[in-house]
Amino acid sequence: MAKISQYTEDNIRSLDWKEHIRMRPGMYIGKLGDGSSSDDGIYILIKEVLDNSVDEFVMGAGKTIEILVKENRVSIRDYGRGIPLGKVVDVVSKMNTGGKYDSRAFKKSVGLNGVGIKAVNALSGYFKVQSIRDDQTKIAEFELGNLISDEPNLASTLRKGTKITFVPDTGIFKKFIYRSEYVEKMIKNYVYLNKGLTIVFNGEKYSSENGLKDLLEEQINKESMQYPIIHLHDEDIEVAITHSKAQYSEDYHSFVNGQHTTQGGTHQNAFRAALVKTIRDFFGKNYDASDIRKSIVSAISIKVMEPIFESQTKTKLGSTEMGGGLPSVNVFINDFIRTKLDNYLHKNPDTAASIQRKIVQAERERKDLSGIRKLARERAKKVSLHNKKLRDCRVHLGDMKKEERLNSTLFITEGDSASGSITKSRNVKTQAVFSLRGKPLNSYGKTKKIVYENEEFNLLQAALNIEDGIENLRYNNIVIATDADVDGMHIRLLLITFFLQFFPELIKEGHLYILETPLFRVRDKKDTFYCYSESEKQTAIKKLRGKPEITRFKGLGEISPDEFKYFIGEDIRLEPVMLDKTMSIDEMLEFYMGKNTPERQGFIIDNLKVELDLIE
Repeated sequence: MAKISQYTEDNIRSLDWKEHIRMRPGMYIGKLGDGSSSDDGIYILIKEVLDNSVDEFVMGAGKTIEILVKENRVSIRDYGRGIPLGKVVDVVSKMNTGGKYDSRAFKKSVGLNGVGIKAVNALSGYFKVQSIRDDQTKIAEFELGNLISDEPNLASTLRKGTKITFVPDTGIFKKFIYRSEYVEKMIKNYVYLNKGLTIVFNGEKYSSENGLKDLLEEQINKESMQYPIIHLHDEDIEVAITHSKAQYSEDYHSFVNGQHTTQGGTHQNAFRAALVKTIRDFFGKNYDASDIRKSIVSAISIKVMEPIFESQTKTKLGSTEMGGGLPSVNVFINDFIRTKLDNYLHKNPDTAASIQRKIVQAERERKDLSGIRKLARERAKKVSLHNKKLRDCRVHLGDMKKEERLNSTLFITEGDSASGSITKSRNVKTQAVFSLRGKPLNSYGKTKKIVYENEEFNLLQAALNIEDGIENLRYNNIVIATDADVDGMHIRLLLITFFLQFFPELIKEGHLYILETPLFRVRDKKDTFYCYSESEKQTAIKKLRGKPEITRFKGLGEISPDEFKYFIGEDIRLEPVMLDKTMSIDEMLEFYMGKNTPERQGFIIDNLKVELDLIE
C-alpha cells in the first residue's frame, strides 16, 4: 500500500503576482521555446506590449509605433495617451490593475485583464516603463518583476505616449534568438487590421491601405488566384476571400480585435458555415461543404465587446456574443456574409462563374478519390495496429498540460539506426518518431491521388491527421531529421516538396523544421564539445589542453542514444522552414524540383559546398 504523504497547513502557499507567473509561465505565454517558432514565448512578450500600443491607436491616440529589437533587447514606443503618471508602477506590477476594466477608456480592445504587461515584467531580466503626458514623464525599472528604480515625475518636452523596454530572463528563456521574419509577420498582421497605423520595425516602415486584401495578396500571388480577391467590410467586420489554383486544403486567417486567433474559434466557425450556406443559396444547389471550401484562402476580422478567449495567449475565441446590443457572433457573421457576398456575386458574374467551376472541379476530384481514400484509410488503420513506422507519444492520451501539447513533436527520420537512436533518447511524453523507408517519392507536379496510393505519404498523412486540413494536426512541430550528407539533403528536399505541394499551410503556419545535429565531437579525457560547424570545431580544439579526439558524425545513426538526448532535449536546435517572400509556392517548386536549370545548379553548389567539403 502506498504511503500517504502529509498534508498540513505548512503545505499551503500564497504566491505574489510575479512568483506565480514565473512558476507557471505557460499559463501566460504558452510554450517557452528558443525563438525558432512564431508562437514561442519571446514573441508573445512583444505581442503583449504591442497589444497595448495598438489599443491606443484604435482609441484614436497615436498613429505610429516604433519597435527596436537588437539581439535580446526589445523597445516599443507608442505615441498614445500615455499611462496616467500616478499609476505607472501599478499598471505594470499589480494584478487586477489597468484601464481595460473601464469600457469608457477602452472599447473592443484585446487586453481586457491587464495581465499581459505584468507577465512581460515578471519574465524579464530587465524591464523599464516610461510614460509621457501632461508635459511630464515618469520612469520605473524592474528586475525579474522586482522594482529597482522608481523615479519622481520630471518635466518633459517629449511627445506623449509610452515606451517599454525589456530583456527576457535568460534563466527562463535559456538560449534564444529573435528571428526578424516572425516579428515582421506579427507587425504586418497589426497594420493589415488597422488601416492608418504605421509600425516602424528596426527602421523599416510597415502600413496597409487595403487591410485584409493586402494580407491575402501577401499569402498568394495573382497567378495562383482562381479569381480576384473578394473584399467585404462593414463596421466591426472585414472579410477577404479567394480560391487557390495551387493548394488543396482550406487556409484561414482569423482575427478578433486585432488579435491573430491562430486556432480559430466561434467567429471562424461561423464564417465557414455562412460561406457554405450563401454559396448554396446563390447557385440553388446543395453542394458539399468540402467542395465549396476546398482550396479557399480567406481572412476574417471582427470586433467584439469584451471578448472571451480560451487562454491568456488569446489564440482561440470562445465568445458567442458580439456585445454592444449586436446579435450573437453566429447571427452577425451569417447576416453579413449572406447580404454582402450575395450582392457581390450578383454584381460580379465572372467571379461567380469561376467559383462554380472550382466547386464542380472539387466535386469531381472528390468522387474520383473517394474509393482510393477509403482503401487508403483502411490500409493506414490496419498498418498502424502493428506498425513500427510511427512510435507515438503520450501527449495524445489526453492527460497532458496545454504547454506540453504545444511542444508535441514528430521527428521524421530515414533508416532504422537513426530512428532507433531518436526513439531511445526522446521524451516519450511529447516526442514521436516516424521512420521512412528509403527516399520518398518526388511528388512535384503530381495530383493528390499520389498521397493515397503511395504508402509512405499515406501513412505520414494519417500520422499527422491532416487529410482534411491542418485544423486537427496531431503535432505542433514537424521535424525533418536526416543525415547532413547528399542523400540526407535530397530527402529533406523531397519531404519539403511534399508539404509544399499538398499541405503548404503547415509551412505558412510555422510547423515544419529541420533538426540540426552536430557534425563533430571534440573531446579529451575531461571535456567534450559537440560542434555544428567547422568554425565551432576549431574553437573547441583551442579550448582543450591536450591532444583532442575528433569524431566526424557521418550519419544520425552513428550518434548513440545517450548522446542524442542532448540534441533533442532542452538544447535542441531547430531551423524553421520558411517560405521565400520573393517567390510563390509554384515558383519555388519549379525552382527546386523542376528542370535542372543553371540557376538551380548554382544554388545547390553554393548551399551544399560546405557540407560536401566536410563530408569529403
